[in-house]
Amino acid sequence: MNILDPQGPIGAADKTILIDSIAIMLAIVLPTIVAIFAFAFWFRQSNPRAHYRPDWAHSGRIELVVWSIPALTVILLGGVAWIGAHLLDPAAPVEGTGSPVRIQVVSLDWKWLFIYPDQRVATVNTLTVPVGAPLQFELTSASVMNAFYVPQLGSMIYTMNGMVTRLNLRADQEGDLQGLSAHFSGDGFPDMLFDVHVISPLAFPDWVKTTRSDQVLNAESYQELARQSVEKSRPTFRLDDPGLFGAIATQKIPPAPGPKITSEGAQSYLGASDVR
Repeated sequence: MNILDPQGPIGAADKTILIDSIAIMLAIVLPTIVAIFAFAFWFRQSNPRAHYRPDWAHSGRIELVVWSIPALTVILLGGVAWIGAHLLDPAAPVEGTGSPVRIQVVSLDWKWLFIYPDQRVATVNTLTVPVGAPLQFELTSASVMNAFYVPQLGSMIYTMNGMVTRLNLRADQEGDLQGLSAHFSGDGFPDMLFDVHVISPLAFPDWVKTTRSDQVLNAESYQELARQSVEKSRPTFRLDDPGLFGAIATQKIPPAPGPKITSEGAQSYLGASDVR
């Protein structure tokens, strides 16, 4: 999950913003550190050239330095973040090779459900995508608010019950990556990791064929899957109802209750009252 080793254009842009922001902030940090040692050295007791000024109260030149440099830094840092945020709009299309792949993501307690409506398959805690293809994610939550994040692909985005967020990504190299939940959601939160397999476009149709299992994903089996649990295996399904994601997002299928009260007067960080 090395964010400094991006595997797609969005991740590479995120890396650039991160490095630029650190460099800009160092414009304050480094001079401040140097000034601390310089002042301590100059005003040491053994320096006869250092003048003791008990009545000194104000210096316009010092005020100019201590206010102008931070102000310019904040302006520059804000400009980099503002421009970068607009250029990396999660809903903006990302160009790629081949046909786009549409993936519907549902965050559950405590697992991830990935639905491929065009391929009529679904997986749990495993995301498989073809290299170079535009990836069009539609995301929602079946319970409390969560956050979908593949660090090497970039653009963490929240999933919320009763609404759909959109994210466009692209993976530029074949290999295995790691995804995670970036928002605390209860006891099973540490296990909300998912594998990301980037394969060749020619291998993707074969993967779809092997993924179509005898297990069927429909409204009934989904409600069983949505029960609060940590999924250690990586089950696959044949999608029976291509409108399942819409039913989840519009709450035609009732949302899960979320984390329960574990002791009297105490509730998990995100409780049932946080379900939207």
